[in-house]
Amino acid sequence: MEVESSTVHYTYWSSPTSLLFKRRRGNNNALTISVNPKLRVLNSPPSDCSSDEYLETATRKLTIDELHQHAQDTCLLYQEFWSTPTNHVDKLRICGVGTKNRYCTIIPNEHSRVKLSELPDDPISSYINANYISSWSNDYQAFIATQGPLSNTIIDFYRMIWQEYVSVIVMITRLFEKNKSKCERYIPDLQANQYGPFYVEVKSINYQNDYEIRRLIIKFENEQREIDHYWYTAWPDHSCPNVVQPLIELVHHVEKSRIDLSKINKRSGPVVVHCSAGIGRTGCFIALSNGIKQLNKEHVVDVLRILCNLRRDRGGMIQTNDQYQFVHQVLSEYARRLQ
Repeated sequence: MEVESSTVHYTYWSSPTSLLFKRRRGNNNALTISVNPKLRVLNSPPSDCSSDEYLETATRKLTIDELHQHAQDTCLLYQEFWSTPTNHVDKLRICGVGTKNRYCTIIPNEHSRVKLSELPDDPISSYINANYISSWSNDYQAFIATQGPLSNTIIDFYRMIWQEYVSVIVMITRLFEKNKSKCERYIPDLQANQYGPFYVEVKSINYQNDYEIRRLIIKFENEQREIDHYWYTAWPDHSCPNVVQPLIELVHHVEKSRIDLSKINKRSGPVVVHCSAGIGRTGCFIALSNGIKQLNKEHVVDVLRILCNLRRDRGGMIQTNDQYQFVHQVLSEYARRLQ
C-alpha cells in the first residue's frame, strides 16, 4: 500500500466544534483539538448515521474564495477527512482469488467491481482487483481504479484493458520504492512484447517534467488499438508532491488523450488509474480530475462530496489526511487561474 500504518492507533469522535481522540495504547489521556469552521456549516447527516447514509449525503460545496480559505484550514480538513467512512470491504466471497490481491486488506467493493469474462475451466478468471469509479457528472464508468499488476495478473490487466475499451492508462508509482515492489512492469521498454494473447508495442515516448507518455499499440487476434500510457514518477513515497503544476497538466493531457483516442479507436472506455494499492494516489488523481471539471463548469467544487463518491465505489480512496489536504491545495492553485 502507498502508506504503511503507524504503530500508534487512534479512536476518533467528531463534533461541530472539536475533534477528540485518544491513543489506544501507551496513553489513556484524551486530547481535544479545537476546530472552529470559518466557512458555512457542513451539510452532513448526524454523527450517528450509518456509513452508507453519510457517503450518500455528506457535502460541502465551496466557492473559489471559500476553497482558498478551506485549503489552508488544516484542522477543519483533518476533521472532515476522519469523519468520512472508509468503506473498506472485509472479505470477498470468491474462493481462490487471494493470490490476485497485492494487499490482503485492499479488496474491491462488490457493487462496482469490474468483472472479466470467465475463461473455460477457470472459475476465478473473472476476478480482478478493480472498481468502476463515477465521474463528477455521475458517468458511472468514467474511471477504473485498480492495483498495480502482479506478475500473475498482467494478463488479467490486459484482458480488462481490451474488454473495457480502455484508451488511457495512468500509472502513479515507481516499480520499486524503498526497495519494496510496488508494481510489476507490464509495458515493454522499447521493443514489443507478448503478454499472453496480447501483443504490445511502443509506438512513441514523450518525456515531460514529471511523467512519461507512451503511445502503445495493442493487438489481439485480428484487431489493434492505440492506448496512451501516462507514467507519473515524481510522487514521493509516503508523502505528496511539492510541485502541483505537472499534475494539473497531467489531468488535462489525460482528458485530451481520451477524446482523441476515442476517435481513433471508434469507441471510448474508462480511464484506468493505478498506483500500487489503487486507493491513495489513484484516489487523488481521480479526485483532481473530477474537481477540475466541476470548477470549469460551475466555478465551485465539493471535495467532500467527491471523496464520498470515490469511497462509495472503492473503499479507502484518498488514503491519508495529507493526501486530502493536497487535493485541496492543487484545486485551490488551479482555481486561481479561473479568477
